[in-house]
Amino acid sequence: MLLKIEDLSVSFRNDDGDVNPAAIDVNLELDRGEVLGVVGESGSGKSSVSMSVARLLPSPPAFYPKGRILFDGKDTLSMPLEELRRMRGKKIGVIFQDPMGSLSPLHRICDQLVETILLHEEMSKKAAVDMALEWLGKVGIRDVPVIARAYPHELSGGMQQRVMIAMGLMLGPDLVIADEPTTALDVTVQAQVLKLMKALHQANSGVLLITHDLGVVSQMATKLAVMKAGRVVEKTSDPAAFFASPVHPYSQGLIREARRMELEN
Repeated sequence: MLLKIEDLSVSFRNDDGDVNPAAIDVNLELDRGEVLGVVGESGSGKSSVSMSVARLLPSPPAFYPKGRILFDGKDTLSMPLEELRRMRGKKIGVIFQDPMGSLSPLHRICDQLVETILLHEEMSKKAAVDMALEWLGKVGIRDVPVIARAYPHELSGGMQQRVMIAMGLMLGPDLVIADEPTTALDVTVQAQVLKLMKALHQANSGVLLITHDLGVVSQMATKLAVMKAGRVVEKTSDPAAFFASPVHPYSQGLIREARRMELEN
């Protein structure tokens, strides 16, 4: 099993010492070649769970009252931080929901991609630059030389998101954590990015897809989990059956709302 989340609880402690649980007793599994779609409304705990896999939540205030996260058999919650840092990017790729909060405002786009490549791969700087430019093209960026020289603040939100997707996928990680990866993209680029992610998981990687977009889940997921108020309320290895006949009342409400919005559009 590539990823196994066992009885995970995630909480945040505020400045007054009060504890706010974000996820409670979560159990999820993901193997190579699978896409696990985790859906739920804002505040359901899905992002807290996904970011905990690579310990990307700020700690404090985040902490873990119980549970384990096993990646390739190793608990990422207890391993030395330096070991985990070596895994990020190469073994675990992350596509963040907020690219501006993740890209350095002080460095050009190409330089940031090249730095990530050289941190994990033994190759010349020229080969790393070529690889970075190739991946900018793969995520639908047209004027690659111009964008590569730009700083993040000079790009639109959708363009920043494409850069983040390139950074998350380009090293061919064993696990991709994708937190709302296509929210800022137009329909054409969204299809292009989903195709890239599908190719990656079919090449023996696993994808943990966090989204509120049931349309994306229906295209991508090979298994599905629904979260509400920090808990997993429904899980299935048959997404088609879920969309045809969801079991939990909350899941039924999500499906009804998605169909209503589809009719309105």
